[in-house]
Amino acid sequence: MTRAIHRPDWVPASGHQLRMSGVHFDTLRIQGIRGEEVAARLGRLTGDDAGPIVWQGTGLRWMYFLLPPRTAGDRAWPLDVERFGTRHQVGYVGVPALNGHTWPLMWQSWPTPTAPFVDAEQLWSALGQADHQ
Repeated sequence: MTRAIHRPDWVPASGHQLRMSGVHFDTLRIQGIRGEEVAARLGRLTGDDAGPIVWQGTGLRWMYFLLPPRTAGDRAWPLDVERFGTRHQVGYVGVPALNGHTWPLMWQSWPTPTAPFVDAEQLWSALGQADHQ
């Protein structure tokens, strides 16, 4: 099933741009294969409507899960999950355009009208499942 793409104002029209986490969205970042596994599980849990997940394909490979602003600090995430956007951890996150040349950033899952952000509860579930595999 193909979902409609939703382009929030923080998504650039072309290329990629840095956006401040904690203003436009909060961010959880997970490294390497672990991040890719969590993103895949989240996709399955949501019927491939997980919300915005950005994949960084260089270096250590990172997966960035974009949550609604001011929500990443609501719980104690596992130690391998980095938070950006809380009062104590502000940072900039690269956001790619929805199409065109955006390397090294790409959408693993894009924002949709029904999932403009990653749902923290669903991500929490995906993390728990990933821990038991």
